[in-house]
Amino acid sequence: MRSNIKPKRQRRISAKKKIQICIQAALDKKAYDLMVLDISNLSSFADYFIICSGRSDRQVQGIARSVEECLKDEDVYPLGIEGLIEGRWVLIDYGDIITHIFYEPIREYYGLEEIWSEASQMDIEKFIDMKKKFS
Repeated sequence: MRSNIKPKRQRRISAKKKIQICIQAALDKKAYDLMVLDISNLSSFADYFIICSGRSDRQVQGIARSVEECLKDEDVYPLGIEGLIEGRWVLIDYGDIITHIFYEPIREYYGLEEIWSEASQMDIEKFIDMKKKFS
């Protein structure tokens, strides 16, 4: 796990705002099959999973770096990042939100969506910046 040096004051933003930033950052790097699962009633360690895929290990790494950088621009830093070097399954932990970025065959193999099938899936359209969506 890579640890980041956290600034003295980390900005607190809502989970919904973090989700919006993560989704837009992932879509900017052409992530696909993106979903947000509300696991708040099923888990004590997080409230939401953001899950998306990339078509190569480099794309997975690029998506992960984009998510990290976009939240860093808001003074929000991850508690930990795993899998970035390999680029097969990158997990970025923001406490209330955990972002899973998969290389597609790895996503199919582990079936995270099936494991968390009791979680409700959120409509991501309401999080997408409409200006960027149609540009």
